[in-house]
Amino acid sequence: MLMVIGRRLLQSFVTVFAAITLIFFLFSVMPGTFVSAVSGDKRDIDPAVIERIEKELGLNDPLPERFGRYIGGLVTGDLGTSFATQRPVTDMLSTRIVASFRLAVGAIFFAVLIGLPLGFLAAVRQGTWLDTTAMITAVSGLSLPSFWFGLIAMYFVSLQLGLLPTFGYGNGSIKNLILPAITLGIGPMALLARTTRAAVLETMNADFVRTARSKGNSEFRIATKHMARNAFVLVLTTIGLQFGSMLGGSVVIENLFAWPGIGSLLIQSVSMRDIPTVQGCILVIVLFFLVINTLVDIAYLMIDPRIRYG
Repeated sequence: MLMVIGRRLLQSFVTVFAAITLIFFLFSVMPGTFVSAVSGDKRDIDPAVIERIEKELGLNDPLPERFGRYIGGLVTGDLGTSFATQRPVTDMLSTRIVASFRLAVGAIFFAVLIGLPLGFLAAVRQGTWLDTTAMITAVSGLSLPSFWFGLIAMYFVSLQLGLLPTFGYGNGSIKNLILPAITLGIGPMALLARTTRAAVLETMNADFVRTARSKGNSEFRIATKHMARNAFVLVLTTIGLQFGSMLGGSVVIENLFAWPGIGSLLIQSVSMRDIPTVQGCILVIVLFFLVINTLVDIAYLMIDPRIRYG
């Protein structure tokens, strides 16, 4: 297990370095700077003022010097200072990451709560109306754009029925979390349902299932003890990948529901060319994805001993 963790940490370090290097140089060669994004098309701004601001922000320094300064700051835990707010990026992220994490947990909870039993029941009732209904639901969830689904949910649930708030964080209220979490989790729920169904169907035809059935075990015991555990490795992969990508995938949902998370901060920062904040947001998203996938790898070792000695 220590070798797996060490190998994953090494791979994660390479991935993080590649990601931050790509983002840094990409935004460095893009046309426009923070000063031009803020000033827009205003022609009455003194070029000397613009030059002075860019010099204070270090935008006129050579590219290798700026990159070296940024890497040096990362080593000490300093993500830089936001061009727009003049606040440390770490402080800005610390106030946003809790909201994004709550949204991701709520979305994956909804996906697992609905998708896992839906796919399992569809497999054990293959060919019945339950299987057909479950798969129609799964295909619909994968086909519907989350942005469109969120707008429809806001219109009917919030505006027409008045059951839940339309947008906002609401000081961490569960009511404010429900609609964004369902909207973000509808796609992963559908994918999880289809993956669970496929994994259980494959397991149903395995030799150990026929052996358990020949020994007189009940269908309920076979389904819960034998099929579920062996199918869970593939299901766990889907859960891990979907949960790991939640922060990156929540950009649209956070803006739609005015949710004060990493995604909405990323959009605001990109539009203003606030490079330190953009780099900080992407770094958090990449780290979150890598941590979740490392935990999934460790879980493999606990669930399936064949992976441990393979």
